[in-house]
Amino acid sequence: QKYLCSNCNNILKKAQQTLCGHRYCSACLSWIVRNNKNAICQICKEEDPSTLSEESLLAEERAFGDAAINKEISELKVHCVTLGCSWSGIMKNFEEHQSLCEYALISCHTGCGHMVMRKKLADHLENGCANNVTVCQKCKQSLSSSEYQTGWRRKPELCQCSPTTLPFSENLSAPLTNKDGCRFSEVGCSFRGSKEKIKEHEKSAVGAHMLLLLQHIKQLKASLCIAAKAANSFIPQSELNGNENKLHVFENIVAVLNKEVETSNLEISAFRRQSELDQNIIRGLELKIAELHRCLTQKDAGLSSLHKSILFSEQASYDGVFLWKITDVGRKLQDSVTGRTVSLYSPAFYTAKYGYKVCLRVYLNGDGTGKGTHLSLFFVVMKGDYDALLPWPFRHKVTFMLLDQNNREHIIDAFRPDLTSASFQRPVNEMNVASGCPMFLPLSKLQSPKYAYVKEDTLFLKCIIE
Repeated sequence: QKYLCSNCNNILKKAQQTLCGHRYCSACLSWIVRNNKNAICQICKEEDPSTLSEESLLAEERAFGDAAINKEISELKVHCVTLGCSWSGIMKNFEEHQSLCEYALISCHTGCGHMVMRKKLADHLENGCANNVTVCQKCKQSLSSSEYQTGWRRKPELCQCSPTTLPFSENLSAPLTNKDGCRFSEVGCSFRGSKEKIKEHEKSAVGAHMLLLLQHIKQLKASLCIAAKAANSFIPQSELNGNENKLHVFENIVAVLNKEVETSNLEISAFRRQSELDQNIIRGLELKIAELHRCLTQKDAGLSSLHKSILFSEQASYDGVFLWKITDVGRKLQDSVTGRTVSLYSPAFYTAKYGYKVCLRVYLNGDGTGKGTHLSLFFVVMKGDYDALLPWPFRHKVTFMLLDQNNREHIIDAFRPDLTSASFQRPVNEMNVASGCPMFLPLSKLQSPKYAYVKEDTLFLKCIIE
């Protein structure tokens, strides 16, 4: 499954991996991005639509070539499924085989409509193709390929032209008459396409064309030997000389093609070296990006900590008097009843500029003896910056107030610390155990419409440390 494209579901071609971790053919990814605005990875949609994130957005600049998977695919063992062909090898050699497979059915390039095996194309053109005709420049007669080459002997009354120039060599050196066919179609190449595609094909298929030419030359040599033995007594010397000239032309062509193959091999080697350099550069850039991402994460954490410090500085009190505004009382009370959020902590405040650091803790649905019946309010001594300079245990009087927002009847309770309690010793952890009033206010009174302890879903608690 990892070798299949997430779009076309075929073997990946030039695999690209996206930020979400899925793979696409390079052409598939380009097509998706070109035809869909803000395209989303289809696999991400199918796996879990609720977890879609920015990483699921598809863009060519956000994807990178997956060299590892491309290498794995190029080494996969494959075989040709064409009937009669026994070729097997690895994927990177398969495309070259497809262009040369002798058992593959190809369409006759003359447009006669026949599909023939590549290895039987020459025989078809020679004996069975209705469109494979040539007009003699001397006698203007339309002849099949074989008639044209031997017509001066078989039909001297119709054609007296010399066979020194075969139709193939004429066509090879002449401009293309069929703009969508390869110049080497006469020797078995079935490629067809636009001018640009033909140029690319002829540049990339030099080796295949050379093999086709060699096969054609072998066939030509064999036919010449047979013809020479059978008719040595009456074949004119000029014909033999002409065939030898043609062979020489073919040999020159093969030599040129050999040089082109060597040039192509050099270009391929240079391309591979450049590709390796590019991959090294990409890996270096990826490492730099990872390092920058790590630095940004650290800076984000630092900014978050600084933001919390600023908020604390804005809200903190340094005179031992603290007013705590609690909003969304109804929802928070319900959370306390269900156990979702049992208690709430106030922001920290100080008894003096360099004094004790403390906070409040409230149980809206009560705690201990007041659970379910009372609002419980507690005092918490916290680990502070100046604890080493302060006297311990904490011994200041603490006063709690729940403010009536109509300024009629505030609820007030106070206590002095139990100096033997661990709650008022110098903190070892971030907070000591809370201590205070578990039955500070009955819930029935808190919720009664006679009082304004809760108004507009808000209440105010005040703490005074003497």
